[in-house]
Amino acid sequence: MDQAATPRIRNVALVGHSGVGKTTLVEALLHRAGTIPRMGRIEDGSTVCDTEPEEIKRGISLSLAVAPFPWTAPDGVTYQVNLLDTPGYADFAGSVDAALQVADLAVVVVSAVDGVEVGTEAVWERCVALGVPRLVFVTKEDKPRADFHRVLDQLRARFGTGFVALELPLGEEERLHGVADVLSDQAFEYDGDGTHHTGPMPDDVADEERRLHDEVTEEIVSGDDEQLERYLSGDMPTAAELGRTLAHEVLDGTEFPVVLGSAATGVGVDRLADFLCEIGPAPRPVTVRVGANGDGAEVEVAPDPSGDPLLHVFRTVADPFVGQVSLFKVLSGTVRNDDRLVNAVTGAEERLHGLFHLRGKEHLPTDAVVAGDIAAVAKLAGSPTGSTLARRSTPVVVPAPPARRPVYGLALTPVTQSDDDKLSGALQRLCAEDPSLLVDRTTEGGAAAGGHSQTVLRGTGDVHVAVALEKLARKFGVNVTTAPVRVAYRETIAGPADVEGKIKKQSGGHGQFAVVQLRVTPRGHGEGSEFVDSVVGGAIPRNYIPAVERGVMDQMAAGGLHGFPVVDVRVECYEGKYHSVDSSDMAFRTAASIGLKEAMAKAGTVVLEPVSHVRVVVPGELQGDVMGDLSGRRGRISGTDVLADGRSVIEATVPEAELARYVMDLRSLTGGRGTFTAEHSHYDVVPAHLVDRLAVPVG
Repeated sequence: MDQAATPRIRNVALVGHSGVGKTTLVEALLHRAGTIPRMGRIEDGSTVCDTEPEEIKRGISLSLAVAPFPWTAPDGVTYQVNLLDTPGYADFAGSVDAALQVADLAVVVVSAVDGVEVGTEAVWERCVALGVPRLVFVTKEDKPRADFHRVLDQLRARFGTGFVALELPLGEEERLHGVADVLSDQAFEYDGDGTHHTGPMPDDVADEERRLHDEVTEEIVSGDDEQLERYLSGDMPTAAELGRTLAHEVLDGTEFPVVLGSAATGVGVDRLADFLCEIGPAPRPVTVRVGANGDGAEVEVAPDPSGDPLLHVFRTVADPFVGQVSLFKVLSGTVRNDDRLVNAVTGAEERLHGLFHLRGKEHLPTDAVVAGDIAAVAKLAGSPTGSTLARRSTPVVVPAPPARRPVYGLALTPVTQSDDDKLSGALQRLCAEDPSLLVDRTTEGGAAAGGHSQTVLRGTGDVHVAVALEKLARKFGVNVTTAPVRVAYRETIAGPADVEGKIKKQSGGHGQFAVVQLRVTPRGHGEGSEFVDSVVGGAIPRNYIPAVERGVMDQMAAGGLHGFPVVDVRVECYEGKYHSVDSSDMAFRTAASIGLKEAMAKAGTVVLEPVSHVRVVVPGELQGDVMGDLSGRRGRISGTDVLADGRSVIEATVPEAELARYVMDLRSLTGGRGTFTAEHSHYDVVPAHLVDRLAVPVG
């Protein structure tokens, strides 16, 4: 690919609800630009961006894909447009975050048939949070029930003012044959090959187009004092002047152009490319933090090709042929083949060998990448997603957007010993490719019950985890079986108990003899366990006291009456007996374990369960339904609040056992509009009538 100058680069993220046609729009743009000879089809698995078997199988995008293409705008200047095709399904929102972090413009794709959907709301909210300029493309205008005006009304009703309709459809549904340009007062009629020619404005839209032209003109000039003064004095701005003013307002996030078309027929596709180049922002400055740990001052880095080289790795892909591929954006300077830069966090030096642009899975070699451009390089082993590479003298860190918290998990069991040997490394590479995945390794259950280690893979939903497991098998050859994550139940003694732990064995030679007197009492939840040595007078020699403590701790880990690890107890050893020949560390360790077991049998135990603090955000009209559902999960509502946009926030404490599938249940209950986060809060006593139903840990 030819390298465009920084001001002629456009980094554009296509975002929107799942199924609105983002990937098909990429195909239409690439085909119209002459980059591909024909449009691929999602049904055939032949698109540029959806190439993974998991994507082809499901017919939806599951990860971020890059598709650059050159475009010559009406002003005669050739631009490089780097399209970032993102998934619309909620489980893969981490890819949307990665795209928006490097995009200079977000094209929010909305279906003319379905209008503003929950995915539209989610990506709009994320764009606002990250300060990304937006343009709206209303697609599927050729489909039955398409209604551009209804979509425009929905956008304004849901997101407020600032939407500027730059086009009107000429015909709609199967009668769509062109668009009316509001700024230039021209009609663009489309031919079968996706090209257009100008024609007279049809009578059925002429009046509306003139009215809209006046409205749009006033909307645009109102953001520019000088142009507004000229307009009020009767000096009408030209279409070119309006476009330049609108470009500044798009960059500032005060205006959101709305254009339309059909990726299937090609209507409006070339016009969208024109708008991306003429109205879309060039690469914008990026705020970074100085210092290897990102704890220094904030500095704004301008996309200057002559500056010091600085790049940001925003995605990592495990390629079965070339190994790890790192996608990066150059924030400053010009990066050339075989340059050596330093990871700002780890200090590792990386050689950038074999730079290339990535179009789907196609590698397009390049010798240099200028500031503002997006490219890729293989085998940056020491620089995972989120890394910043610069000269050693200028360590900086690009602040990452708030991470998506995993809310769904499955426990993994390797099928074979070979799978077990490879599992840890494969999971590490899987998480490097998708940072929204998280691996937990915990040991649940006592030694008496077998002591079982769990490897838990967590993600943002069931589909997210399912796709990750398919990739684990396909890319890394690791096969696993899955099971629900076991809840980390605990036990504590129900009341105080004084007991004697004793071992006395004689079978010839040295025997085993030890007696310990223990006073066991419960402590407050979360206070932890404590061992107290109160032995006086040499009843137990000092060198055996550590063995007594180890024996107590061994039995706590082995589990209580229900098989769960014991916590929050105070064990005081205040008396005992020993034998000068038959006593040993092992004897006292065993006696202490027997004593604690006897105390639990005498006083009884209660089972404790982890309780999470849950924060649920839902539409206001669904607050009652969600609160009722939380109460049915043994949740305790601790408070509610109302956000500025009218959504309700519900704070509650809910047992972890009731949250295993809550992400799916909440989406079902709220039509996908509810979100939640959960953090461990404390342990609480399991109601007595539920104890018998608990799954006792097994080895």
